[in-house]
Amino acid sequence: MMQSFIFPGLTTRVVFGSGTTARAGDEVRRLGHDKVLVLSTPHQQADAERLAATLGELSAGIFAGAVMHTPLDVTQKAVDAFRSSGATAVVSLGGGSTTGLGKAIAVRTGADQVVIPTTYAGSEMTDILGETAAGEKTTRRSPDIRPETVIYDVDLTLSLPVGLTVTSAMNAIAHAMEAFYAPDRNPVIVLMCKDALAAFHKGIPALIADPHDRTARAEALYAAWCCSAALGSVQMALHHKLAHVFGGSFDTPHAETHAILLPYTTAFNEQAVPDLLAPIADAFGGGTAGGGIWDFARSVGSPLSLRAIGIQEADLDRATAIAVKNAYANPRPIDPGSLRELLQAAWEGRRPGA
Repeated sequence: MMQSFIFPGLTTRVVFGSGTTARAGDEVRRLGHDKVLVLSTPHQQADAERLAATLGELSAGIFAGAVMHTPLDVTQKAVDAFRSSGATAVVSLGGGSTTGLGKAIAVRTGADQVVIPTTYAGSEMTDILGETAAGEKTTRRSPDIRPETVIYDVDLTLSLPVGLTVTSAMNAIAHAMEAFYAPDRNPVIVLMCKDALAAFHKGIPALIADPHDRTARAEALYAAWCCSAALGSVQMALHHKLAHVFGGSFDTPHAETHAILLPYTTAFNEQAVPDLLAPIADAFGGGTAGGGIWDFARSVGSPLSLRAIGIQEADLDRATAIAVKNAYANPRPIDPGSLRELLQAAWEGRRPGA
């Protein structure tokens, strides 16, 4: 018998296809704005300048200072730039860093957001904002944080490096993994997550073989949208908590951190809800969800150990203490001992269950 559920709906407008960035101006006008600030990281400043030129008189300038983990001091500079520009909306071009900065501006100013993601990481469809201050990352949710429009342009992903293609895809898969056992899951999101696993399983190896394969890029971007919708629709648990601990307190790279933790957080919760995580085992093989996702990660060259991104073994005790500081929903009870064992395995990079 099907469990009862609530499906809140997907409220963000999505424009998906090739060449869709050209429709950014139309989407800005549709939201009722005539001046927007274009956001990017320093690395993507040239892309932001080209987009601003395309927007023409709609552009109020660019702010190319977005960085990982949305530190509050950068946000304040961006808010000041937004207010002085005369803009009433933002267009965020890039990955999670730029999307996060757009959300931080929006929640402080009431600005509307048009997001144009260039990776698969998947924060664009969510009402979640993670911000960093004093060496700790905090997360909040609010309707004011959710972007109004997301433009997915397959063309923008054609130049995405293979390494970032892999790690941002693994980041997206983490959203699906936690959505399978979320207490507020629903059949629509579960179906989207299953579809995403199949698309990534097919698309990522094809992109490693040919990064310019348009069909595979479209598959992967579609999968990223599905996973982002999941992240924005249900509660996340242990995996995302640990990713925020390492990102906020140890300044680890966002996508790589998610990719490394994923097999181990999956295996940890699989002990409590193997039936709910069975779609991962079905999609990737390996006999178990944790083992299957580790095998896939290794096959596509994803990083497998916290040690590989600069975490010292001595850091694991501190990470454990931070992670258990606040209670949060998780299908398996969390205690310092079992969590420390999880992190040890992730630090060593050994296959779950080995």
